[in-house]
Amino acid sequence: MAAYLAKAGIQCGIFERELFPRPHVGESLVPSSTRVFRDLDFLPVMESNGFVHKFGAAWTAAERPRVFETANWHDLAAEEQVSLRFEERDQAGVAQPYTYHVDRGLFDLLLLQHAEKLGAKVYSGVSVRGVDLSEPDHAGLVFAMGNKDFRIRARMVVDASGRRTVVGNQMKWRIKDPTFDQYAIHTWFDGYDRGALADSQEQGEYIFIHFLPVTNTWIWQIPITETVTSIGVVTQKKNFANQRESRERFFWDCVSTRPDLLSSLRAAEQVRPFKDEGDYSYAMKQITGDRLMLIGDAARFVDPIFSTGVSIALNCSRFGSRDIVGAMESGDFRRDSFETYESTIKRGTRNWYNFISVYYRLNVLFTAFINDKRYRLDVLKLLQGDVYDDDEPEVLTRMREIVTEVERNPRHVWHDALGDLTANVFVTATQS
Repeated sequence: MAAYLAKAGIQCGIFERELFPRPHVGESLVPSSTRVFRDLDFLPVMESNGFVHKFGAAWTAAERPRVFETANWHDLAAEEQVSLRFEERDQAGVAQPYTYHVDRGLFDLLLLQHAEKLGAKVYSGVSVRGVDLSEPDHAGLVFAMGNKDFRIRARMVVDASGRRTVVGNQMKWRIKDPTFDQYAIHTWFDGYDRGALADSQEQGEYIFIHFLPVTNTWIWQIPITETVTSIGVVTQKKNFANQRESRERFFWDCVSTRPDLLSSLRAAEQVRPFKDEGDYSYAMKQITGDRLMLIGDAARFVDPIFSTGVSIALNCSRFGSRDIVGAMESGDFRRDSFETYESTIKRGTRNWYNFISVYYRLNVLFTAFINDKRYRLDVLKLLQGDVYDDDEPEVLTRMREIVTEVERNPRHVWHDALGDLTANVFVTATQS
C-alpha cells in the first residue's frame, strides 16, 4: 500500500512493529499477485532474488477414486490426484505463466525496501496502540517507542496489522468465524524429495495440498529454495493439542497417515523449529470508516487452502490505493469515499470463502470439476485469484447445486464423502 501511495506522489509513513527480516507464514502466491508487482515495478526485484517459480498446483488424497452420475451431472470423475498449470488460461494483465513461492522473511523485507525507495518513510520497531478519531479534520495515530507513547496526525490511517487487527479490535468490528476454526503447525525441511507424491518431474515446484484421512485436515508442501521446502499441517482447533510437545507429535502423527510423505520427510533435515498459527478465520463488520481503511489480514482472513492470504493483501492495496488517491484529490475522507474498495474486497473474499466452503463440504467435487473440460478453466480462474468481478462465479453456483443434490440423497454414491466442517455454510448468508 505504501508503495502504491508513494508512487502516486502521496506522502506516507509505515509504522512497523517488527524488525525485518522476520519469519512469516504464507509463502505461496497466486498469479493475480503479478498485477501488483507489475504496477509497482517490482517484478525485476522478484526475478533478481531468485524466488522459486510456481507454474501450477496439485492436490492429492488418500482415498480411492469415485464416480458421480446423476440425471443432471454426468460422468464427473474424482481422482486421487489432480493438478493444473496456470498457463492453461490466459489472464488479463499477467504476461508470465508462473507466480512465485517465497521466503516471506526476504520477500517482505524487499517489498518494504521497495516502498522506501519509492518515497515512503519507514519507522521500524514501532508498536501502534490505536487510532484517535476525535477530531473531524484528521486522524490521530498513537504509537509506542520504548516506554513512551506518541501521537501523530494524518489525513487517514490504513491498518495493515495482520491478525492483530489493531483497528478492528479497537472499533469492535471483528466477527469470529462461526465455521472455520483451523489451526496450523509448520516448519521447513532441507533435502525433502518434492517428487515423492508427484505424477511427473515438472510438478516438483508446484504447490501441493495433501489431504489426510483425518477429518478436515491437510498438509501444504511449498518449495522455498532449490532444496528447502515448507511443510505445514492444518487442522481443526479441536484436534490441536495445548502442549507444544503434543503438537509436534500431532504433526508427525498426521504425516504418518501418508506413508510416502512420511518416509521422505524423515529422510530430510528439519531446519526450523515448529511454529503454530491459530485463530485463522474471521470477518469484520466493516473494513472502512471515516479516514480509515483496513487491508490484508487486518480486514479479513479465510482458510489458507488456496493461498488466499497474500493474494487478498496485495489486491487490497491495489484496489484500496485507488480510493485513497481519489480521497486525496477530492479532500473527502468520509467512509463513502472508500465504498468501491470495500464492496470489491467483500465480493472477492466472499467468493473465496464460498469456494473454500464447497471444497471442505465435498472435496471430491473439486477434483471432478478440475478434471472436467466444461469447468476446468472456470475453476482455474478462481485459483488464479480472479475473484473480484462477479457476485458469484457461475462455477460456484453449479458446485452449490451438486452439493445440495448430494446432501438431499443419503443413497448418493458421494453422500458419505460429505465433510461436516461447512455443512451449514450456505444455509445462512452471514459472512461478509
